[in-house]
Amino acid sequence: MSENSLFSQAEPVSFGERLANSQAFADLFRDGMTLVEETATYLDGPGRAESKTLDRPAALAYATESMRLTTRLMQLASWLLLHRAVKEGEMSLAQANKEKTKVKLAVTDNHDPNNIELLPATLRTLIENSQKLQVKVRRLDATIHNVPAEHAPSINPVEHQLGLLKAAFGVENV
Repeated sequence: MSENSLFSQAEPVSFGERLANSQAFADLFRDGMTLVEETATYLDGPGRAESKTLDRPAALAYATESMRLTTRLMQLASWLLLHRAVKEGEMSLAQANKEKTKVKLAVTDNHDPNNIELLPATLRTLIENSQKLQVKVRRLDATIHNVPAEHAPSINPVEHQLGLLKAAFGVENV
């Protein structure tokens, strides 16, 4: 077998899989999980005590924003855990791509900036840090799962529709 035939049969390197195995991902995973732990500790301890001292509008803002914060962090943790499974070889990037459709990485939060001002400083900091983490995760997600147009397979519209039907009904033959 000639050297040229070896290279012509080689599969392209998956940038997404390499990125999921990078130090950048490891750092993001560590930072994300640390933020989840810090938030849980705060909300279960000092945050609970602080929330009891707030007046009614601030207490309502606290309840709303802490719920948004918790939801955002759980979605981010789900994404991070999925991609750690790729890194650990427990699933392929294609499987993670399919599973990540269940994870909602919202583009923006619809919160009232006036409500944020009513919140304790620690909660405001946690919200800000979670939003920064979300931006990083969205950027990494777009990089990992982006298939350049020249490498994207051309899809027959009928095959695409059949694939959607198969996925919807969980069957192999349609």
